[in-house]
Amino acid sequence: MTDVVLPRPTARDVAGGIVLGLDPAAPPPAGVADPAGTPAPMVALERAVLPALRRPPCLVSFSGGVDSSLVLAIAVRVARREGLPDPVPVTWRFTGAPRAEESQWQDRVIAELGLGGGWEILRAGEDLDLVGPVARRLLTRYGQVHPPNRHLHLPIAELARGGALLTGVGGDQILAGWRRRPGSLRARLGRLRARWRHREPDPFPWLRPEAARELRRAFGAEQRAEPRRLAGRIAWHLRRRDLTMTRASLAVVSVDLDVLAVTPLLDDGFAAALAAHPGRLRSPSRRELLADIVDPQLPPLVVAPRRKATFDEVFFRAATREFVRSWDGTGVDESLVDVEALRREWSRWPVNPRTGALVQHVWLAGQPAPGPEPVDQQQTVEAPR
Repeated sequence: MTDVVLPRPTARDVAGGIVLGLDPAAPPPAGVADPAGTPAPMVALERAVLPALRRPPCLVSFSGGVDSSLVLAIAVRVARREGLPDPVPVTWRFTGAPRAEESQWQDRVIAELGLGGGWEILRAGEDLDLVGPVARRLLTRYGQVHPPNRHLHLPIAELARGGALLTGVGGDQILAGWRRRPGSLRARLGRLRARWRHREPDPFPWLRPEAARELRRAFGAEQRAEPRRLAGRIAWHLRRRDLTMTRASLAVVSVDLDVLAVTPLLDDGFAAALAAHPGRLRSPSRRELLADIVDPQLPPLVVAPRRKATFDEVFFRAATREFVRSWDGTGVDESLVDVEALRREWSRWPVNPRTGALVQHVWLAGQPAPGPEPVDQQQTVEAPR
């Protein structure tokens, strides 16, 4: 058995709704000693999913997006080649959340992979609200964790009890999501002129002015620190607090349910394979990178471009709306948060999605002891090797 450390979001993380900086406890990824001997990225991804497939039932959190589709397709391929049970895709479908709609892609990918008979579909209306019934179960058990939508995986992990869970976590960072993309000088000058003409609104209007300025400076510094080459950027992302906290919260929930949680897109072997092969690429888009690493055996539909779903409508529902409207002004760090400004922000609907962590923090502050642990305190639980 090994320990899993659960790092907590800091007061600034919660107040601003954004996690910045590197995790000092995260070791830098090992370099590639022999690029010629490093497997191709898809081979490395196959190796990453194999431990989960060997611990059935192996469930795959499958949204229909590119990342979860890629993980599912690789897992199916490995399972059938190794004579193991097929992985079981588990999908949420939501009512009243049209921007989260991905059922067309889900149906097509499942049909392409021949998995229709073993597909688990979960349905949610108000259930997954930030302070709804599922979130409250997670918050009262673990306190505040990152990300605020971690409860989305709680029912899936419960279905996987005693087995394993594969997710596409990390794809937005490892395969895409560049904050700075190179462009022509004309394009860059055009963006600068647009900023001069139209002053951008304050992204953190509920924070005290100095706290908002500090957060904007920190965010700008992080944008500038992002490496341009793929290999350096992958190593940088694997050490970012955003991802290390995301992985840790998933691991802690899974361990409590005797589930082996595997995030193959964040696997060290996959990272090394990307660094050794297409790592020379400079700021590639997701489409460019996937075209470079995907092998011909993978159905093209799996990684075909599609609209990116958004899930604010899933998590900001009636429970959150009623909770923020009845808020009494307590439970926030007033050195960072302007109570009246936050009250104004929460008097409108929809509220700014970046206040999601604050919603949960305030809800927890109103609960009986023991409540959330102090900022930066860590919880340790047992995890399978």
